[in-house]
Amino acid sequence: MVSAVIMLAYVLNRFVEIPAQTVAIQIPGFFLEFVFNDSILTALLVAGLAATGADWMLRDQSGREHQLLFPHLFLPAVTALVIGIPLNQMDFGIAWWAGLTAGMLLLVMVFIAEYVVMDTQDTRQPFAAAILSAVSFAIFLVLATALRAAGTRLFFILPALILATWLVSLRSLNLRLHGMWVVYECMIIALVVGQLAAAIHYWPLVPIRFGLILLGPAYALTSLFSGLIEEKPASKLIAEPAIVLGLSWLGALFLA
Repeated sequence: MVSAVIMLAYVLNRFVEIPAQTVAIQIPGFFLEFVFNDSILTALLVAGLAATGADWMLRDQSGREHQLLFPHLFLPAVTALVIGIPLNQMDFGIAWWAGLTAGMLLLVMVFIAEYVVMDTQDTRQPFAAAILSAVSFAIFLVLATALRAAGTRLFFILPALILATWLVSLRSLNLRLHGMWVVYECMIIALVVGQLAAAIHYWPLVPIRFGLILLGPAYALTSLFSGLIEEKPASKLIAEPAIVLGLSWLGALFLA
């Protein structure tokens, strides 16, 4: 029901136009201009709706015990928000409807996985945690690609990607480490990815290539910190990060 309402909101956004409001700020050395339109308003509203719907749904989880709900609300909200980024850049047609349908199916999967992962006694919990971790990094890829495609200035894209990397790695490590929060390690991951994003920002890269270059280190460092905390042997510690980093950068080199 929540996913259906979010889908309806994105559809109605194509038929409702609200005059854009521009806010300009002049600070020493910078002129900043923010444009608020109906697309931004819709994205923020559906994010809040997804978080509220997830909260309503998870309160009925019998295996909840005394777990906090907030960590389980982040991914549904961000998923609902990020779905709108590529949709706003597409023409209204069959491809737009296909993208919206795929996004809604992804959102439903996130809702179900969050419901399952909350119950640590559920045999499906590891699989659900793996799905949520994969979706987190997929959303990061979509966000990085969309920001690049929109021609976002470095002043805006850098803090957005640093924050996104921190949140994605934080949630992924929380799932991998069975509820442990590793805030400072995730800050290191975010800063490394942010430095890489700044370094390649002015390279002549197509959006998907830009996203894949950042995705590899983000996932590899998250996996590496997870292995270090779990004290895995060296062979297992390096294998997964190296494979994912290699595949991501090979994809950026040959597939984009």
